Amino acid sequence: MLIIGCDYHPSFQQIAFVDTDTGELQERRLEHREEAEKFYRGLGVQEMKVRVGMEASGQARWFERLLGELHFELWIGDATEIARKRERKQKTDRQDAQHILRLLLKDDFPRIWVASWENRDLRQLLWHRHRMVQARTRIMNQLQAVALNEGLRCKKRLWREHGREQLESFRLAPWASRRRQDLLELLDRLNPTIAELSQAIEQEAEKFPEARWLMTHPGVGPLTALAFVLIIGRADRFQCGKQIASYLGLVPLEDSSGNRRRLGHITKQGSSILRFLMVEAAQVTVRSLPEWRSKYFHLMMRRGRKTAKVAMARRLAICLYWMWRKGWDYEQMKKFGSHAGQPGNRDGVQ
Repeated sequence: MLIIGCDYHPSFQQIAFVDTDTGELQERRLEHREEAEKFYRGLGVQEMKVRVGMEASGQARWFERLLGELHFELWIGDATEIARKRERKQKTDRQDAQHILRLLLKDDFPRIWVASWENRDLRQLLWHRHRMVQARTRIMNQLQAVALNEGLRCKKRLWREHGREQLESFRLAPWASRRRQDLLELLDRLNPTIAELSQAIEQEAEKFPEARWLMTHPGVGPLTALAFVLIIGRADRFQCGKQIASYLGLVPLEDSSGNRRRLGHITKQGSSILRFLMVEAAQVTVRSLPEWRSKYFHLMMRRGRKTAKVAMARRLAICLYWMWRKGWDYEQMKKFGSHAGQPGNRDGVQ
């Protein structure tokens, strides 16, 4: 078997590899893509069993696809853990490749879970819609600025038929008029695109039973449910709700020692799009459920609006996790804890 430690860069990769049968150790630098593809396809022709280890990084989709086509094992490791295990203070590409190879040989490589190709392709749908909505928001903000400069302040009414007519009726200087026209044309092109992507997300969410369970929770729509299912991957990857909150970066930074405990802002580690959707969905849940609204206002008075929003987002993420793990819809979720303390219901489930 050939074991390869790969220090991957966008334009090249430095590898250190050893043949476990002969014990021969070699090092090479492979330029992307031609030289690297020729090297790995050559190993495939020899019908060798190959395992490649590399740090988690971007711009490597073609490389993963190549190794999958050749039926080679690809182990992707946690970059932070790999760096923590490094003993030497010197750092070069050669030493990084050798370090990854040593971890593979010692069976100490911090391998992480990697989503399937279908999962990652559906994530592109989520990201594409998210970026389109962001672009539309920027365009709408610019048009609002144009209207305000002309003395028109109607907020959301600007996008209704009468508001649009007023915006188009202003007499502007030539380049200001050109800017208004181009922004309106971009807005008209983005709206159908976003509607099409939203419909595609609704159709994909219906294919996942887990997403259908999550959509029964107030405030959770197809977009949030599908994003939660795709990015979490499998509920059994986590042991408790605290791990879900930490995975999404919704827990505070901590620098504690002895009797001193110091907490900071949230870590913001993990998926930024799912964290954003959790905060947005939690605000809808707060408006929909009296008990959530009461909790939100209590936190807002004590800690401020921003902290309260994040706290409710963390609570929603934990609720969705347990709904998924238990296979419950929202009505079953509400029963959890309602019978706590009664004989025969130690865990609060009827």
